[in-house]
Amino acid sequence: MRELQRPSRLAPGARVAVVAPSGPVPEERLQAGLDVLRGWDLDPVVAPHVLDRHPEFPYLAGTDAGRAADLQAAWCDPSVDAVLCARGGYGVQRMVDLLDWEALRAAGPKVFVGFSDVTALHEAFAVRLGLVTLHGPMAAGVDFIKNAHAQEHLRATLFAPETVTTIAAPGSRAMVPGRARGVLLGGCLSLLAAELGTPHARTSAAGGLLCLEDVGEETYRLDRYLTQLLRAGGLEGVSGVLLGSWESCEPYEERLRPMLVDRLGPLGVPVVEEFGFGHCEGASTIPFGVAAELDAEARTLTLDAPALH
Repeated sequence: MRELQRPSRLAPGARVAVVAPSGPVPEERLQAGLDVLRGWDLDPVVAPHVLDRHPEFPYLAGTDAGRAADLQAAWCDPSVDAVLCARGGYGVQRMVDLLDWEALRAAGPKVFVGFSDVTALHEAFAVRLGLVTLHGPMAAGVDFIKNAHAQEHLRATLFAPETVTTIAAPGSRAMVPGRARGVLLGGCLSLLAAELGTPHARTSAAGGLLCLEDVGEETYRLDRYLTQLLRAGGLEGVSGVLLGSWESCEPYEERLRPMLVDRLGPLGVPVVEEFGFGHCEGASTIPFGVAAELDAEARTLTLDAPALH
């Protein structure tokens, strides 16, 4: 798996667009997130449809066409340096095929941030644009507006990425010990399974350090997603696995961990668990598309190069 193109870091005064490709966005949380961004000396601009509601489906932030148009316009605006997602939920898979990927490619590399349902866009940006993206907190997320560590790690990644080339998770532990090198990829497990077979998703994680997390899922469903990836050959040749948070899932030690050991242990590669990314307080920002070394026993992830240049 090859490394992807790194966008440029942000500087004070940079213009950042906030888009909502998935679920509806609470206005008060959006305003709180914008205040954080302004406190970083950024110039946040809210896309036109961010506060929309779909007329029939309340789980969507406006129509598919509106959500796609916001992302398209923000990315193709030469005055915008970064595009930040407001929140996850569901909806990216409904709008991703409406994007003009030739126009997005022509607009050049920019910083892109999000996680959860945005996993489908991380995959698409990697496959269609060959671009490093940031799996990190979103502008209207509770985990962002109320957590200093999540804010500071994202801020450092955006402005001074050379200061966060080693990512450590003190609460993590080795499920399978060892060291591994590879290119970072992954995201929300259910989205990775759902994306299999689409034109916007990788066909394999070979040569990669695969990051997995999810939220609000029963263990048998997570088992199903992992088994689907295994049966489809999506994990063949993977170099190592990082497991993040499993917020609002079943009890980790009693139910979830045994399944993860059963499904991932036979891969014979290093696996580190509870690595502090995803749907959790103080989540770290992980750059997808950057080569790195995982040391499961030391509980560190060391990037070969800063996430942004």
